[in-house]
Amino acid sequence: MVDPAAQVLRHNRLLAAMPLNTLALLAPDLRKVSLEQGAVLFEPGELIENIYFPLTGLISLTVIGKDGRFIEASTVGREGAVGLHSGLGRRRSFTRATAQIGGKFSTIQAARFEHIANGSAPIWDVVLRYTEVLWAETQQIAACNALHSASARLCRWLLQSADRIESDEVPLTQELLAQMLGARRTTVTLLAQRMQAKGLIRYRRGRIVILDRKALEACACECYQVMHHEKLPHALGVKL
Repeated sequence: MVDPAAQVLRHNRLLAAMPLNTLALLAPDLRKVSLEQGAVLFEPGELIENIYFPLTGLISLTVIGKDGRFIEASTVGREGAVGLHSGLGRRRSFTRATAQIGGKFSTIQAARFEHIANGSAPIWDVVLRYTEVLWAETQQIAACNALHSASARLCRWLLQSADRIESDEVPLTQELLAQMLGARRTTVTLLAQRMQAKGLIRYRRGRIVILDRKALEACACECYQVMHHEKLPHALGVKL
């Protein structure tokens, strides 16, 4: 019989990729927490004290400029974890990690995770492969931010966020979207209005609902297909 606690942990796909006996090693040290939208998990340069596995919600990793502006480096939902590379040893964060969409998360102390990982080949393997996946995605997003229009990037971001929270309703304000995309709020407002007029989305009170996914995919840049369907899923061996 499967432990009910283990079933809950398997709501995170990275944990679900681990064998049951491996998950059993982590389960006693994992605790469930609720994070509100905007909660900061760690800042650039800070030692990573805890690792977070989203069960719901979405974590954004952003690069902060000297002027205070920031732009998305990556996002993590139910397919992954934040701070996982600290399982390889004490690590500092290169980015700000923020709960962009609030929800439930499983968390474990980084030092404890490192201790368990050192004695478990399956956990070590997952850490290495997922770190490669996240690094590949970060490079893809960097290219996306440099090469593609705000409109195409907005479509990619909405699709990716919806995939990672497994819902076509994305609770984000236009201001937050503008910050993540490194664009002006007025630009995002105009783009959202055009997309709504075309029947792609519905926007109201800080919530964006995807109405026509196929049309939205057609408007997104190729980065969405690369990250969702091609390179990254095969690298980890599971569908993200």
